[in-house]
Amino acid sequence: MKKLATTIQGLIEQVGGTWGVVLEDFESLEKWVWNGDELFYAASVIKVPVMAVVFSAVQEGWLNLGDSIVLEKEDFVDGAGVLQHLTPGTSLALRDIVMLMIIQSDNTATNMLIDLVGVERIQQTMREAGMEKSKFHHKLMTDFSTRKGHNQVTSSDMAKLLKGISTSEQMIEVLKKQQVRDCLPEKLPSPYADLADGEVRWELANKTGWIPGTRHDVGIFYVGQRKLIAAVLSKDVDDLLSKQVLVDIGWEIYQYLKNSNVE
Repeated sequence: MKKLATTIQGLIEQVGGTWGVVLEDFESLEKWVWNGDELFYAASVIKVPVMAVVFSAVQEGWLNLGDSIVLEKEDFVDGAGVLQHLTPGTSLALRDIVMLMIIQSDNTATNMLIDLVGVERIQQTMREAGMEKSKFHHKLMTDFSTRKGHNQVTSSDMAKLLKGISTSEQMIEVLKKQQVRDCLPEKLPSPYADLADGEVRWELANKTGWIPGTRHDVGIFYVGQRKLIAAVLSKDVDDLLSKQVLVDIGWEIYQYLKNSNVE
């Protein structure tokens, strides 16, 4: 992993700003950390711990993924997602709301789930997952003046959460259905193509987050028989440059895992 880490360090130093990166190889157990404890505004990667809380509640038996939840007009918020454009009074299964929160980054779906499980339970679950420095305070697309603090995460905390989630087939399958694929996986071979020239089939269970000046992508790569956690957070970087670096990082990780499959 040393060569991969050196390459990624060069990419992030070239564009400046602040980056937090954790790479963890499940097979070799090697781990590389860059600014692992640096706090970043979470943006939409906060939706991963929200999902974890919902599945924890399902496991404990006080929620069921088949439960129906009614979409109310007062739930609507701007930004990503489709629920804000649907008819108030529409009933959706809990599993579908979780799916929309993750694969379309639906903000309305996210806030519905936050209301359902509560802020304190989200904070508690994050602590139990080992997210020692990360913070959760508010729903998305709400008035800044009403917030008690910012939702913040570190790359080390997100890597810990992803490692825990890796044992949940249901959560991993949701993340693998991600439709926002313009960062870490953008440069990778099409998963639908007949692979040639030594390319290897891959999957990525991931979640992005973005606001101007801040761009993240966190997930678990599955390339051939290899598996690797990548938590990449950035701030104070030109938006186009941060996106390109994430694309390049994803490509370098893919090449590392692909080559490891044939060694």
